[in-house]
Amino acid sequence: MPIHICPDCGYAYDEALGDRREGYAPGTRFEQLPDDFVCPDCAVRAKSDFLRQDQ
Repeated sequence: MPIHICPDCGYAYDEALGDRREGYAPGTRFEQLPDDFVCPDCAVRAKSDFLRQDQ
């Protein structure tokens, strides 16, 4: 499963792990996150700004 990286702060959303702090269960695909999703660490970057990295 891919990882999506915030280009400003480096926050990584790993689809395999999800993000318990933000309420996203393991296996939640990045595409399933809300359209208004912003980086939970810096709040600067929108979902469309994240960079995809395939593992």
